[in-house]
Amino acid sequence: MKRVVGVSLGSSKRNKTVVVEYLGQTLSVERIGVDGDIKRAVDLIKELDGKVEAFGMGGIDLWIRSRTKDYLLQAAVPIAEAPKATPMVDGGGLKHILERRLIEQLDSTGTVDFKGKHVFIVSAMSHFGFADALTARGCDLALGDLAFALGVPIMIRSADTLDFLAKFIAPVACRLPLSMLYPTGEKQEKNEPKFVKWYEWADIVTGDFHFIKKHMPVDMRGKIIMTNTITDDDVKLLTERGISLLATVTPEMDGRSFGVNVMEAMLLALSGKGKQVTPKDYEELVERLDMKPRIQWLNR
Repeated sequence: MKRVVGVSLGSSKRNKTVVVEYLGQTLSVERIGVDGDIKRAVDLIKELDGKVEAFGMGGIDLWIRSRTKDYLLQAAVPIAEAPKATPMVDGGGLKHILERRLIEQLDSTGTVDFKGKHVFIVSAMSHFGFADALTARGCDLALGDLAFALGVPIMIRSADTLDFLAKFIAPVACRLPLSMLYPTGEKQEKNEPKFVKWYEWADIVTGDFHFIKKHMPVDMRGKIIMTNTITDDDVKLLTERGISLLATVTPEMDGRSFGVNVMEAMLLALSGKGKQVTPKDYEELVERLDMKPRIQWLNR
């Protein structure tokens, strides 16, 4: 059995292990949270290095990405450099593929009519696949990168503007401590409503779920959430707050929609190509596995 491990800076309360079989191969797919402790993440990776097929890096991205350039996130470097034998991925090779596929499926099946919809993307620099696909379908966007990551209460109103601003924002942001950029550990469990008028304005809220949850208001009746890294408890919370439709870019596996980093690590393990795997390989594997997003009505 091949073992795939996602090591996440997120809460250990969200840990999960499933055993799956794809393409005649059996895999143990795990997510292990270290509650924001980078040293603990590094130690765990070193302990498992060479003993597992692939690592996923969760709770942090290795790169801050724009359409035209990638910026190395310094806080992630110790984690990325920890394994010497086992390849590690952060989900960046797969994320945009799955985001575009999710929008295409919701659109082509008539599940969501995107034209003219108000869409609040809480972290578009991590989700340019969503931003570009939604722009192409005539959505009115509000992008929360400045507000959620840097605490600047200004919404960016187009993907083109964000791409331009990224040239100035990203070089600064990639040098900031992780605690200033992203909720980790127990902070992922807290909910402090903020930027409420933009949640209320939106028909659709999308992006990283920990960002969405962090400031989500109590009343979310009738809204659509497009995200990932969803647990059973998250589904219960979203149902209670009135979310109409939940869509995740990765499939449901035993009640869990894993992070894209874990799914990319799983595909890497299935490919047998190790560090030589390419985005084209991922696209082919997604097609072969018929990997479908999770689309779930919570409150019609």
